[in-house]
Amino acid sequence: MTAAMLAPILGGVVWTLALSAAALVIGMVLGAALCALRTSGNRLLDALAGLLILSFRSVPPIVWLFLIYFGIGTGWFQVSPFQAAALGLGLITAANLAEIFRGALKAIHIGQREAAQALGMAPLWRMWDVIGPQLLRLSLPSIVTYAIGLIKDTAIASTIGVPEIAFRASNVSQATFRGLESFAFAGLLYIALSIPIAMISRQVDLRLRSKVAR
Repeated sequence: MTAAMLAPILGGVVWTLALSAAALVIGMVLGAALCALRTSGNRLLDALAGLLILSFRSVPPIVWLFLIYFGIGTGWFQVSPFQAAALGLGLITAANLAEIFRGALKAIHIGQREAAQALGMAPLWRMWDVIGPQLLRLSLPSIVTYAIGLIKDTAIASTIGVPEIAFRASNVSQATFRGLESFAFAGLLYIALSIPIAMISRQVDLRLRSKVAR
């Protein structure tokens, strides 16, 4: 492949990373909120959160992107392709992370909460100093696995015009009739983006292991 072919595809890396980061941030915030609703002890809130999680996870990602961009985004609430993709993938991420958080929360022994409460710690500080670090430690492997998958899932955003890696590889392929090289290079880029995330998460996990009791 020539530099003229490589450069446009490389330019999609920034869009892929930005979209992944935006979806992950949205997913973390909304996922924590959904997890809180599911573990609130209120049956109505639990059922509502469960319904939202089921909806976000059951509908194919491409349908959410089309629904937001070609549906909601064509009315009074205008959205760009990037915004629609970030919101759509963010909602799906929120549903998956909510279940990851809930599973990790259940894995923390109830004695941890009782001990913190016995010490007179306020609920906020119990979460920050006792529950939070253990929750992060238990959920980190699943979050990283999902984040790596999210990088790959950003390719769906090419269907609504987000110029990420797959979109640009498709353009180069159509312009040069060299689809094998274009998409092979795109595949290598996805792999290259995933490896550092896995390495960083391993280091974070080792640090958490040394600070948080299992």
